[in-house]
Amino acid sequence: MIRLRNVLWAAIGATLIAVSTGSDAWSGTDASRHETWNWSGTVAQGRTLEINGVNGNIVAEPGPGDRIVVTAEKTGRKHDPSLVKIEVHEDSDGVTICAEYPGESSPCKRMGFGFHDRASDIEVDFHVLVPRGVKFSANNVNGGVHVHGLTSTVKAATVNGGCDIETSGSGQASTVNGALHAAIGRLDARDELSFHTVNGTITLQLPADTNAEFSSSTVNGSIQSDFPVQVSNGWGPRSASGTIGHGGARLRAHTVNGSIRLERQPAQ
Repeated sequence: MIRLRNVLWAAIGATLIAVSTGSDAWSGTDASRHETWNWSGTVAQGRTLEINGVNGNIVAEPGPGDRIVVTAEKTGRKHDPSLVKIEVHEDSDGVTICAEYPGESSPCKRMGFGFHDRASDIEVDFHVLVPRGVKFSANNVNGGVHVHGLTSTVKAATVNGGCDIETSGSGQASTVNGALHAAIGRLDARDELSFHTVNGTITLQLPADTNAEFSSSTVNGSIQSDFPVQVSNGWGPRSASGTIGHGGARLRAHTVNGSIRLERQPAQ
């Protein structure tokens, strides 16, 4: 599986061969042109589905059965939406799906500055149905990542936009300009969960029996916790660290302009 790292300082482009099923069709008026792309396939439980966007939102929800269903809605006013291609890469680790803007390399291959024609107004909104037990990863640049009701590990990253994730498994999220909200269902002792933004708040909803080593910092904001914390290196308005429960998982939350809050999930 091709992994994208350092999304905070990077952007996305594409070269892999496109594989799609379904239809591409025009709709709308001259003021706004529209095209729809569809794909469906399978990934074994424990493998990863990765979506890499550039402009637009990524939304993921649980799907019935064992099939992944991906819909990409492409819209543009000044530019033809068909100029953006959707690439599918399949390997033993899972499936990676990327939005390829013209003139640049694939978001399935590399990241770098100048990721695509910055004058392009084409947006690609991904809507994804994820089967039970499939890990999900979403990387974006200009747009939010919204993940709800999944059952396995979730990783979400963008640059300009918020991340809102909910899973009964583990998860992590990052952005530069936006708020982070994460509802995490499980923290295993070896997990490392990281939540980072620059301009935005961080809200983490954790199980009542959470055990973790917690560290956090902010410059302009406060740090609050519903959990008792055995303080190790102090607890102040700008930084705090300590042990929740018996310790174990490493939980980090850092922002510059915003507050951090740990919330206890209601008992099931």
